[in-house]
Amino acid sequence: MSVLYTAVGTANGRDGRGATSDGKLDVKLAPPPEMGGDGNGTNPEQLFAVGYAACFTSAMGVVAKRMDLDVSDVSTTAEVGIGPNAEGGFALEVTLRVELPDAISAEQGKALLDAAHQVCPYSNATRGNIPVHLVVE
Repeated sequence: MSVLYTAVGTANGRDGRGATSDGKLDVKLAPPPEMGGDGNGTNPEQLFAVGYAACFTSAMGVVAKRMDLDVSDVSTTAEVGIGPNAEGGFALEVTLRVELPDAISAEQGKALLDAAHQVCPYSNATRGNIPVHLVVE
């Protein structure tokens, strides 16, 4: 692979700070109340959800152009769940909910999401590692 860009981020745990090397992102991190935290900050799952949603929407744009579809008014909501796994650690699962324009049929929408799921780097990184559910809304 020929790397086009490398993001560099540093964090000192789930209850601390996270920042990128270029200073464009600097956030307070805190576990959500559901995981015993005070919730007074963002958490890794929220950051992953926003990143995945943005990336998947961009991948749909690439695929839609090939399919001659207009997705200029599309949005993706990523739901990232975390919970204990059978090995005593934790695991993630993702649901991607995509709102497509009315002009795109259900069949076209499914084909678009399936193809975008093959193009999106987040989908490629998670494939086979965590469940990812695609939902057209």
